[in-house]
Parts: sequence; C-alpha cells; structure tokens
Amino acid sequence: MGSVRRKTLILDYLAKTPPALIGEAQFGELCARFAPVSEKNLRNLLRHSGIPLSSLVEGVRQESLDELARTLLSVLGEYEAAQLRNDKARARQCRALVITAKDHARLALRKADAERCGLKQEMILWMLTWLENPGLFPRWLELRKMAAEKR
Repeated sequence: MGSVRRKTLILDYLAKTPPALIGEAQFGELCARFAPVSEKNLRNLLRHSGIPLSSLVEGVRQESLDELARTLLSVLGEYEAAQLRNDKARARQCRALVITAKDHARLALRKADAERCGLKQEMILWMLTWLENPGLFPRWLELRKMAAEKR
C-alpha cells in the first residue's frame, strides 16, 4: 500500500470516528491498524489533522520557537507528573522524546542554510537545557526570552 493511499485511509478512518483526543493508546491502535506506518509519519499526519493530541503523541514540535516552547513545557508536565508517581518508565519516555527531537534538530542543523542555522542552534540549546535540568527549564526559558527581546 502506498503512502498516499495509507494517508487517505487514515484520514478517512479518523473522519468517520473522530476522537476528542488521540492519546497514546489510540496512537498505538492506529499504528497497528495501519501497519506498516512509521510512528514519525503517523505523528506528522495526526499533527496536521486538527485532532487534539496528548503531549507524548504530539511530541516536540520544531516549526518555531513558540511551538518548541509550548511542546517542551507540555512534555515537562508529563515528566514531572511521572516523577511524582515514581513512574520511572514514563519519565524515561518523556526524556527519550526530547532526546529524539534534539537529535533531529542536530541533523537538520547540518543541512540548514545560514538563515535557519541560528534558529536550529537555539532550539538545540533549549532541548539540551531541558534535558540537563527539567525543573529549571521554565524559568530559564523565561529569562532566555527576555534576553532575546532586549537584543
């Protein structure tokens, strides 16, 4: 089955029974139902579908610094909740999501033109800061944004 056909089937399926939110369980069901679809491709399709996604399904968005901040803070909420419950597997899952996003940003940096190079470097810094000290990230982000506004 071609990727265009699979995309059409997925969108048709979601249109017939649109969920209020796609959580991790629904995401897993969609992966299984439309296999072989990669998680990356499915996630991208779902992001553009207009259906609300849970934090760990949506992942870390890098279209802009605003989207990066919003999604990093959302994943941080999941991470902190997992830590409060002592759910180490869930906390690792949150970290892995940020690590994957950081790795993708590093790959994109290698291919970036001069204009996007600075943006990707800034995004990588944000993700590294999140990974180094998630608890301080929100305050660091505020300070970073204030410093950028002054420049």
